[in-house]
Parts: sequence; C-alpha cells; structure tokens
Amino acid sequence: MEEKVHKTMTWTGALGISLGVVSIVIGLASGILLIVSGSKLLTDRKKLLF
Repeated sequence: MEEKVHKTMTWTGALGISLGVVSIVIGLASGILLIVSGSKLLTDRKKLLF
C-alpha cells in the first residue's frame, strides 16, 4: 500500500515541476515577444497616423 502512495506522490511532484518549468518558458517567450513588438512600435512611431 505504501509503495502505491509513494509512486503517486512521485508522479505528482514530477508533474508539478514540469508544469512549473513550462510556465516559466512560456512566460519568458511571451515577455520577449512583447518587448520586441513594443520596440518596433517605438521605432516606427513617426510612420503611424492616427
């Protein structure tokens, strides 16, 4: 019985760590894309008409 609980807890811990890593990677990628698009807007702001 204890072995089954241990396997379940190990699986849950590994899943939590992997989801955390994926969240960090997605956050960094979206942040970089936002910074790049913002800098492009700043460089092209004289060409924009409102």
